[in-house]
Amino acid sequence: MEEKSLRVVGTDKTFINKLTNTLTKLLIPTQIGINGVRISIKRNALLKAYEATQDEENASSKKEELEKKYEDTYTAYLEALDKYVLDTIYKKVKNETATSFESEALSQYYGIVSLKDREYTEYKYRKQKYLLEIDNETVNNSGKPKLIEKYKKFYISKQDTLYKGILKNYSIKLADNTNVYDSTREWIYVKIFNTLEDYIKNILPLKISDPKLESIVKEYERYERFSVGKLDTRDNIEKNMILLGISRNLFTHSLPLVVAEQCYMKLLKDARCLVQDTKIAAKREKAYSMLLNLIEDYNVRLLSTKVYWDNPKDREKFKKFYDKYKEIEKLKETDFIEYVKQKEILFVKDDMKKLAQEKTDYSRLIKYYKRKLVDYGVMKEIRIAKTEKAKYIRKIENGKIKDFSKSIA
Repeated sequence: MEEKSLRVVGTDKTFINKLTNTLTKLLIPTQIGINGVRISIKRNALLKAYEATQDEENASSKKEELEKKYEDTYTAYLEALDKYVLDTIYKKVKNETATSFESEALSQYYGIVSLKDREYTEYKYRKQKYLLEIDNETVNNSGKPKLIEKYKKFYISKQDTLYKGILKNYSIKLADNTNVYDSTREWIYVKIFNTLEDYIKNILPLKISDPKLESIVKEYERYERFSVGKLDTRDNIEKNMILLGISRNLFTHSLPLVVAEQCYMKLLKDARCLVQDTKIAAKREKAYSMLLNLIEDYNVRLLSTKVYWDNPKDREKFKKFYDKYKEIEKLKETDFIEYVKQKEILFVKDDMKKLAQEKTDYSRLIKYYKRKLVDYGVMKEIRIAKTEKAKYIRKIENGKIKDFSKSIA
């Protein structure tokens, strides 16, 4: 797509400039009409080309030709949308006739354009995503059911591709250990979780009725509990855990297992620190319960599907852990309370072993874990006797040793 840049020209408050601004305001509706017609024509051509690529009979015999036509119409369509932002929204904002939506849209446009020089790959995907969102809003407000339905199919398909491209770009950066500093890595984690949430909030609801997505409906319903209201640190960690779990179904290739594992490790670190640092007992228990859920999610959703292990010993350790987990699972139907207890003990003991190898100081969390194991009777508490300074006095009665008595010094 041909790249264009915004140009801001300073103006003096002269009579000629005031007159020019007034005329521009009058001409804007005409410009909107011209751009609207242009976008409509390009959109119709695009949808026609997209439907042709989805026709199995035509696609098999004229695949390359149809795909080339689709790409050409898509490029022309994006150019028309870009021109709309530059020629119409920009002028309306400049002349103070824009709506709040249009002002916000232009602000987002500036933010995306600023990525061009330093993060071109992300800029490329995010600009397309942004322009499609702008026109999707227009189509949904058109009140034309047939157009809305046609555009929805294209929109979901293209947005899926763009989101996968964005996440794959982040995955490549995260996998490159040589050039990623800790602060940069933390920022990439934030971007990954924000992108996943953006997709699950705006795109997934459009396709949630698809039978293929039946397995993630419950996970989506869990996420919805965190989509409104003010969230604390514990809520955010739990929300990101759900997002990561859903991503294992939707973005297996663009967010591969090795990257998803790093994201889980990031959440585990945050959850452990939260339990360790929380002073209020009730809040600490809630954070502890969330950490146990995260440990289970990490082991069951990710490690149980892991095929290639860097260290064979780690693989053997996990196999022993997972065998115990599956054995405990059998208690779920017969004795649920015992099942919960045994599962908690398994997770705590396993996590204590892992904490011993971490660079972060988890001494307070380990102490908390030990207290849990003592309460369950799994670990005995050894009380250390305090030594007292004392002196012994010999009592003599009638020239004979009668007794010894202790006196604290």
